[in-house]
Amino acid sequence: MDKTIEWVKEGEFGYSLMINQTVLPFEYKKEKIRTTEEMYNAIKTMIVRGAPAIGIAGAHGTALSAIELINEENFIEKLMQKADYLNSSRPTAVNLSWAIEAQKELALKNKNLPNKKISEILIENAIRLENEDIEINKKIGEYGASVVPRGAGILTHCNAGSLATVGYGTALGVIRSAYKKDNTIQVFADETRPRGQGAKLTTYELVKDNINTTLITDGMCSYFMRNKMINFVVTGADRIASNGDTANKIGTSTVAIAAKYYNIPFYIAAPKSTIDMNIKSGNDIVIELRDEDEVKIVNGKPICIDGVNIINPSFDITDNSLITGIITEYGIIKPSDLKNIFS
Repeated sequence: MDKTIEWVKEGEFGYSLMINQTVLPFEYKKEKIRTTEEMYNAIKTMIVRGAPAIGIAGAHGTALSAIELINEENFIEKLMQKADYLNSSRPTAVNLSWAIEAQKELALKNKNLPNKKISEILIENAIRLENEDIEINKKIGEYGASVVPRGAGILTHCNAGSLATVGYGTALGVIRSAYKKDNTIQVFADETRPRGQGAKLTTYELVKDNINTTLITDGMCSYFMRNKMINFVVTGADRIASNGDTANKIGTSTVAIAAKYYNIPFYIAAPKSTIDMNIKSGNDIVIELRDEDEVKIVNGKPICIDGVNIINPSFDITDNSLITGIITEYGIIKPSDLKNIFS
């Protein structure tokens, strides 16, 4: 698959190019993003989604902001404002703030250089982060594959594949690496209501890779676990607290609780950039609440009566006690030992 998001060099600077994930799997198209506002909207409306991919979008977006401001006075001050605006597009995924803060620090470090030179430095760093993402995911995949049982029935929730990253994927990176060693594995993909990332995106990726994949509804995992068709779970993450509590797509905690009951290993696959050592627990993670129409409207038509209350949290918190291990580019870490990879 092409890169989910990449910087395209064109003319003096270039632009950000991304796969539009809102039209998959029925249409494959790419969007050119050239301004701060376009990037904000792409992140907000989930044209680009998945914590690592959103992080790269933030890095690209900050570079685009610099290009927009290249002839402005008070360049650094205005750049900081635009970067903070970009960071407000989605509050839960820490990769977004991680990448934007890295770009802000780089700009401040070079604030005495000409505006054009600062813009070029930000572009170069965005491309570096973009390319590093794929290598990080391949390392995650290799470490994760080492704990996947032969002939495993693997459950994954939401989409933590190529489309959630620049390429290869975190949770699906583990599955891809496991499949290279053992093509008898089977994958069960939760549909992941309300936006259906599992149904639309995860199945799209895995079927194209010829990996045996079964789509199930979010409420079916316990049935398949009880009947011993699922014996391994791996998902991605949007933010991991210092104690190992993990925010991921809504429904992940339910899967983890069921896995604990049936004594099935439950792993999180995520890069170091998803770990937020500045917060103590999942209680400190801001959960994004999205529009009620995501729940109410299916294929352009309402599925419930007007007047019913709808609450649409985009993520939930999986308690660290439910997590067998966190698969990172540094190896598989116990939730209680995350501090070790920062020392």
